[in-house]
Amino acid sequence: MITPFDKNHKYDLIIIGSGAAGLTAALVASIQGCNVLVVEKSNVIGGTTARSSGTVWIPNNSLQQTFGFEDSKAKAMSYLDSLVGEKADKLLRESFIDHAPIMIDYLIKNTAMKFKPYVSSPDYRQDHPGAASGGRPLEPQPFDGRLLGSMFKIIASPLEVLMLFGGMMITRMEAAAIIKFNLTSFKVGAKLMARYLLDRLKHHRGTRLVLGNALVGALLKELTTRKVCFLLEVDTKKLLMNESGDVFGIQVVMNSENINISATNGVVLAGGGFPSNHQKYQEFLPRPTPLYSPAFEGCQGETIDLGLAVGGVLGKSGLDNTLWFPSSVLYKNNGDVLVYPHIVLDRSKPGLIAVNSDGSRFVNEAVSYHEFVRAMYRTNAHTASIPSILICAKGFIWKYGFGLIRPRTISLSKYIKQGYLYEANSIEELAKKVGVNPMNLSHTIHKFNSDVTTGHDSDFAKGENVYDRSNGDPNHYPNPCLGSINGPPYYAIKVYPTPLGTSRGLVSNEYAQVVNSRGIPITGLYVCGNDMQSVMGGEYPGAGAQIGIAMTFGYLAARHSSGSM
Repeated sequence: MITPFDKNHKYDLIIIGSGAAGLTAALVASIQGCNVLVVEKSNVIGGTTARSSGTVWIPNNSLQQTFGFEDSKAKAMSYLDSLVGEKADKLLRESFIDHAPIMIDYLIKNTAMKFKPYVSSPDYRQDHPGAASGGRPLEPQPFDGRLLGSMFKIIASPLEVLMLFGGMMITRMEAAAIIKFNLTSFKVGAKLMARYLLDRLKHHRGTRLVLGNALVGALLKELTTRKVCFLLEVDTKKLLMNESGDVFGIQVVMNSENINISATNGVVLAGGGFPSNHQKYQEFLPRPTPLYSPAFEGCQGETIDLGLAVGGVLGKSGLDNTLWFPSSVLYKNNGDVLVYPHIVLDRSKPGLIAVNSDGSRFVNEAVSYHEFVRAMYRTNAHTASIPSILICAKGFIWKYGFGLIRPRTISLSKYIKQGYLYEANSIEELAKKVGVNPMNLSHTIHKFNSDVTTGHDSDFAKGENVYDRSNGDPNHYPNPCLGSINGPPYYAIKVYPTPLGTSRGLVSNEYAQVVNSRGIPITGLYVCGNDMQSVMGGEYPGAGAQIGIAMTFGYLAARHSSGSM
């Protein structure tokens, strides 16, 4: 149960925001013996982290060594120096590389939290020296939500489109096993379904938590055990400063009353950036600005504004100031909008291409989601590429699924009627339906199919690096990412740029202290997660990079504020 809030209590540290960054800061501070208050403006815990894969990117971590991966600070720094360069302060990424492995070991030693290396999850940018073939991303282990008792209901739900039967979570590996339709898949599916059906007798959704929900659940369990106080559905009005300019607390609004809450060691801003704020899109993001985001709706950037109001400054503008997913959108009859992020489940598989309005391919479809959207914007400067069109044939959908459409879906008619999926009996007809050049599209598909026979993508070398292949079909030869598009019928889905997080935020030092325009730390004010100016300069090095950096600087904020750094 949540420790009740006492407005007369003096806390050591206040954290605003309850994603991975804020919860890690709260947990570490509580382990260090601090009295901690977490303030969350919504009625649920977890923010965008709860909707994510929950992967934690930690170069040179101790767990990867057990799987035979050789890593080092020098190798990791070589990778980030090459990828990031002058886009961000080297001191901060060096602080991340130094402290991220320590942070994970600290949590493992002091809590019941468990992680496992993703053996086959290579870094995203294999074109840079020092990129790893796996082991740096860590997967949170499944968490039993029943251990939280009544607290289970306050964990933010995953995206609806990524759950089965309205409330069952499964991992990517479990999904891959289930669609094979063999004895093993039957056993896996039967076990998961039995647990889920039992859960629904007592709970609003499945209690077997995986991915980001597992990470949030494990953190929340540790925090409730340590009697950390949570204050939900409360807006923070301002930060409190003394005459010396030190931050010593916050002012919140509760029941129409302004209440001041003091914190001896200061305040941590961890509100998740502004990936759901359309007004800030206009100010900071490239045009055309996104219409939707799969990020948590509460990530509006108010916590960044709180920091700016007391002398903090924004970091320099980057290429796009956000981190991207290409997403398809389905408009439901009741007015709801479903946003499906096309991460790796379809784009990298053999038998799919992406084209622009000219009917031409413009990118290696298997690149990371962030780089895919960057290619959309880059090409859109001269040829309309927003939205972009993903194209495949019927056999592809049956085998791999296509966006919201699950593998082995017998009838596609409802998706066609809803305007989500386009179907045609010829390439030319499909081109007209989705608004691309028919002649060029026919030529593009013909050329692509010719390349498939050789196993070499002559335009973009799709499937020719370890990252591409890790998301392809290992049973498809000779190239796990190249397959023919053979119809009729032919199918298409439109995808749009959607922010999963933002990369422009408050400037800080290597200990997560917010600094002013002169680079001097504002005593008592810390920042982590996407409220913090990107340590990677807006680049996306590998799976879980956002959460890995968020947790590391949450750890640093807690340790430094408690005087143990």
